[in-house]
Amino acid sequence: MTVLARTAAVVAAALVGLSVAWAGDIDGLERAPAYLLLASVLLAVGLVGSTRDISLAEVRAHLGTVLLAVTVGVVVKAALIAGVMVLAFRDPAYLVLGVAVAQIDPLAVAAMSRPDRTSARARSILSIWASFDDPITVLLTVYVSAFALDLSGGDGGALAGAISDRPLDLLLDLLANVAFAAGAWLLWRLLRAAGLLEDGPRAVRPRVRSALNWLAVALLIALVLLAAWQFLMLGLALAGLFFRPRLGPVVGRSTQAAYLVATFLLGLLLVHGVDLVPGLVLGLAAVAAQLVVSVPITRGLPAADRRYLAWGQQNGITAVILALVLERDFPGTVGIVATAIVVINVIHALATALLDRRGPGGPGTAAARPDADPPGPPRMREVPPARTLEPER
Repeated sequence: MTVLARTAAVVAAALVGLSVAWAGDIDGLERAPAYLLLASVLLAVGLVGSTRDISLAEVRAHLGTVLLAVTVGVVVKAALIAGVMVLAFRDPAYLVLGVAVAQIDPLAVAAMSRPDRTSARARSILSIWASFDDPITVLLTVYVSAFALDLSGGDGGALAGAISDRPLDLLLDLLANVAFAAGAWLLWRLLRAAGLLEDGPRAVRPRVRSALNWLAVALLIALVLLAAWQFLMLGLALAGLFFRPRLGPVVGRSTQAAYLVATFLLGLLLVHGVDLVPGLVLGLAAVAAQLVVSVPITRGLPAADRRYLAWGQQNGITAVILALVLERDFPGTVGIVATAIVVINVIHALATALLDRRGPGGPGTAAARPDADPPGPPRMREVPPARTLEPER
């Protein structure tokens, strides 16, 4: 599916949801018992999809870049956006909004990974950055929401019931997540010992390996559902780093399906309207924060690389799903985040178009740089294969 077709499908899903909400006079959807569970399942599916993109071999090879991406590229950026929102509107609940839009959507990564736009080194940095920001942002949102509810004087909601800001409860929650990840690791070790992997301890027949892979897929689905039910997102993120059965195109299709379902739900909730001013401020703050944090991360890169990465903020599935999760405890989140997503993506499109106007071989473009990729087919980064039956997405 092309970028244009994918965008059209997402917009259509949101419009269908809005039409259904108008026609059916749907009200109070976010308070329905199954709403948070559905939103949590969507969040878990997206989280597994993003953690599968992380190559542990690449992490070891570029540890410094990973640390910058996690600390400056995610945590500091989220803090900057949240700080602007709280200072502008004097409401502690707005802390969660800054965290919800701090990630970079994979569409931006794909768009900027063209050899005529950025160098191989810049594409590698962007790939690592985008791989880590989704899971880290999800975890930050989950835990910051409990803190924001306490500061705003909330009486506890759905997320507050799952996550508390009290030290003892946080410790118990951390232990539960660690136990979840440890259980997943033991299951994966058992599957490996049985011969799931081609380079495992002993060779088995292809049919046996295929059956073991289907068992691993079923266990992964069970882990996703359990994590969504008990809101063990940290444990699921850790499990996604190693529990990787062969899924083929299922990962991409399931992530796209989750995006369409999420935008449909977003359309249902948009029947209450949008909040333009906070949404505009949130969008501008996210773009400005990206400009700031890109400075240390892109240090040493050519000017054209720095410009493309500085204007690389774009939001999609993760921001949409996080808005759905937060709507129950923070009413109005969907209307603000939806506006911010439009603002951010429009700015991204305009900035990229202006940068592209320099043209191939123009001043500061990839073709004019000494470290640019040579003419011909795009050069792929050499990443050691993960210990699964398929290459990483």
